[in-house]
Amino acid sequence: MDAILLQILNGLDKGSAYALIALGLTLIFGTLGVVNFAHGALFMVGAFCAVTLNKIFSISAITIDPEKTDFLGNPLEVKTPFLQQWFGDVGLLIMDWSVPLAILFSIPIMLLVGVVMERGLIRHFYKRPHADQILVTFGLAIVIQEIVKAFYGANPIQTPAPENFIGTLDIGVMMGFAQNAITYPYWRLVYFGFACLVIFGVFSFLRFTTFGMVVRAGMADRETVGLLGIDINRKFTIMFGLAACVAGLAGVMYTPINAPNYHMGMDFLVLSFVVVVVGGMGSLPGAVLAGFLLGILESFASMNEVKQFFESIFIPSIDQIIIYLVAVIVLLVRPRGLMGRKGVMEE
Repeated sequence: MDAILLQILNGLDKGSAYALIALGLTLIFGTLGVVNFAHGALFMVGAFCAVTLNKIFSISAITIDPEKTDFLGNPLEVKTPFLQQWFGDVGLLIMDWSVPLAILFSIPIMLLVGVVMERGLIRHFYKRPHADQILVTFGLAIVIQEIVKAFYGANPIQTPAPENFIGTLDIGVMMGFAQNAITYPYWRLVYFGFACLVIFGVFSFLRFTTFGMVVRAGMADRETVGLLGIDINRKFTIMFGLAACVAGLAGVMYTPINAPNYHMGMDFLVLSFVVVVVGGMGSLPGAVLAGFLLGILESFASMNEVKQFFESIFIPSIDQIIIYLVAVIVLLVRPRGLMGRKGVMEE
């Protein structure tokens, strides 16, 4: 039982990232009808927002300390972060919490990136075939990836979580199991909680605000909403920016789990599209459901017992292909996905 619960936790952790990225993808496809292959790059940009803020907070003043010398007796240079010089312990606390603070730092940046992408490129492909949209957005993703590589290098950049969230929580004791039966990293639990909060916020925004209701009406019948005198194009531009924010926030909070690198967007891109297809193109609940479901299945497929069983029936590396196998089975049974809407991509 403890092994099963641990795999469920691992699955929810992976599923959180899949669900957030797929949610942003579905927002863009549902509102604009655009298949955005640059969405993984937005996830990467969010991660590097956290890296950038961490580097800014770490800018240091260099002083000579005559009391500290090297083996030749020369005085050593001492680096003291400006935040520590100016604010003392408060400055150190700010540096320690650079990843959560990067949420505030990344929101305007991701909004700007999303709006510029939509206004400068995406809107010219609204009425073009989906193949054209895929090609141009995939090319844009490569450009963004190479820009990040040029500025930050090819190596992963470690960005630690706050000190209070380093370590593991003994969940087993809380659930009545033996001590250390189920331990899980604090930050992964924080990430799952953060993902649930963002998902709840997006659904609440679309459900209970006037802006969200107009957007949902525009998703159903864009021309009629436009005839009512509503500038639906401006609202859809804002939605593109919000979808970019969702992807960026997912990337920000993911940095302590997986050190950011220039190709992390591509690593998540294909998986997130599989999640969207399984959930149903254009279905926000379907994207979230499929994200968590596939994350849990992938987690269970990584168990040694499961891998050995599938290897015995000549299916090696089941943990690497389980998501694609599930996608094939779901699409054979339900071509629209689990919660797909009628008419989406069926013309």
